[in-house]
Amino acid sequence: MIENARKEEQQRKASERYYSRQKATEMEGPSERFRREIIMAEAQPIERRLSFLKPGDGLALERIMGKSDLVDISYLELGLLAARPVCRIQIVNPFGRPEGYGTGFLVGPNLLLTNNHVIDTAELARKSFAEFGFEQDINGRRKISKSFDLRPDEVFITDPDLDFTLVSMASLSTEGTELTDYGLLRLIEDTGKIRIGEYVSIIQHPEGGLKQCCLRENELVDIFDNWLHYMTDSECGSSGSPVFNDQWLVVGLHHSGVPKKDAQGNILKTDGQAYREGIDNPSTIAWVANEGVRISCIFQALESRSDNEPMVAEALRRLRSNGTGPVGPAIITAPEPISGTTMELGELPAKHYHLADGYNPDFLGSQYHLPLPKLADNLQSKVAKLKDGSEILTYLHFSIVMNADRRLAFYTAVNIDGKKLENIKRGRDKWYFDPRLDQKYQAGPKLYENNRLDRGHLVRRLDPCWGPNAKDAGEDTFHFTNCSPQHERFNQHDWLEVEDYILKTADNANVQISGFIGPVFREDDMIYRNEYLLPADFWKVVVFVNKNGKLSATAYLRTQKNYLESMEFFDDEFKTWQVPVAQVEALTGLSFGLPTDADPMARASAGKGLESQRSNIRRIRSAADIML
Repeated sequence: MIENARKEEQQRKASERYYSRQKATEMEGPSERFRREIIMAEAQPIERRLSFLKPGDGLALERIMGKSDLVDISYLELGLLAARPVCRIQIVNPFGRPEGYGTGFLVGPNLLLTNNHVIDTAELARKSFAEFGFEQDINGRRKISKSFDLRPDEVFITDPDLDFTLVSMASLSTEGTELTDYGLLRLIEDTGKIRIGEYVSIIQHPEGGLKQCCLRENELVDIFDNWLHYMTDSECGSSGSPVFNDQWLVVGLHHSGVPKKDAQGNILKTDGQAYREGIDNPSTIAWVANEGVRISCIFQALESRSDNEPMVAEALRRLRSNGTGPVGPAIITAPEPISGTTMELGELPAKHYHLADGYNPDFLGSQYHLPLPKLADNLQSKVAKLKDGSEILTYLHFSIVMNADRRLAFYTAVNIDGKKLENIKRGRDKWYFDPRLDQKYQAGPKLYENNRLDRGHLVRRLDPCWGPNAKDAGEDTFHFTNCSPQHERFNQHDWLEVEDYILKTADNANVQISGFIGPVFREDDMIYRNEYLLPADFWKVVVFVNKNGKLSATAYLRTQKNYLESMEFFDDEFKTWQVPVAQVEALTGLSFGLPTDADPMARASAGKGLESQRSNIRRIRSAADIML
């Protein structure tokens, strides 16, 4: 069949890569081999790998260092969650006849990832379908599976070189089940999620059969620019399966086994004899390794095409709609909605606000006193006064100062404790006016109704979710005071979760940060509905104590200008820039009072004038690009 021919071509390429590396290694002298091993070690430093672990996860560290093979018991529970978004793909050719099977998995809202050699054309996708729950229960009985049609007219992207295909799916199965019931596996585009010597796990539908999982027999043995090689048993894994590390982060897309060959290049069978194509059963082939394409390389390939291909831009939006930073395990059991929903208003009891401690200026330590930003003199008169005459709205672990004219926040300030963060499940959203502030100073439902504007959180929902009142802290982020009008496509493509990256970096001494976020207000901002000025740009400043015991501060800017001008789809490549803190201060009229040596961007342009320092910017494509 055609599908088998495509599969065999991928096996041939995988075999060439494997044996080329083997031959090159055999020909190396001791000095060259030593140099290559040193370079390889530098390319995947242990600090990079540790950035993907939960703080204090000593057991994972021991596994990575080869000192233990133990896993937490929660590993099994997480594995069951990770299996839900994995499905069997039944390939049906344009003539309506079954052509074969493959595996795929959900990676974004209504977005499926599999191999190019499984589905290589939109026409093939239109006839094929994905089947979820094709597996046994604990009693050995078949579960009732659900079938979903593929929708390539919405999104269809394929790449024969990297052997991947992304295709949109129907929201409902033919039986009426919602696709969101199966969750998804969030892909993380940063490199460094796996090191040679670690083990991978593969959830798959081998040969189109019931869902199975291969554990602990797959050691990562080699890393190429685009590919991963890992050991396997004698049975080839199923094409299109997710390849996981021990934290259930997807590190690769499985696409091919590597057949064993003799010195003459003949493929061998498990009995050591040469395999005879067309005569011997393919199941008798001996396999020496499996090969998967690296997830980071799939993102790079999509980025290179997103400017000119709207479907690619849409796929990237969906991939990033549930976050992109290294926060594992990246299993999303119920994806958050990617488009506007009916707004439900709520009201919190007065005693709720009695718990609000607000932003703590000594959160990073009393010796690192970091007060709230100071507004320029010409902005002081624009601050919205609370009903009691004060100016600062306090919530659980964060504070807000409002702009009375714009009815939006001048800034928000939040303390984040990475050691105590709780992943509070998102329920049905309710939005609140703050009763301590007159509603005339709060942009409410009227601004967001019947348009493509989202209520974009300034303080992220999960950032203040720590401590004994973590759930209430998350609820506090749903005040209109903490949101700003953001085009839905802008809001759903986040800030690369720089806070998560900084919390996990080895340079963060205490796994704590203080963050400041807000819009840039300009006199020429777009007027909307004859009463609102929509901010085009947003800023963020993140501060922490580095391993040298000094404050370190990084600043970022993003823009939604293109979207606001048309209120329609325009350009889905949102650019995030790291900038000097001084540039944010110049744009906003705020002063953060940070030490002059706290900002690495300022240090990089030391000796230059203030204007030169402010113009120094750095494009951030992934968290690894951040200068700390």
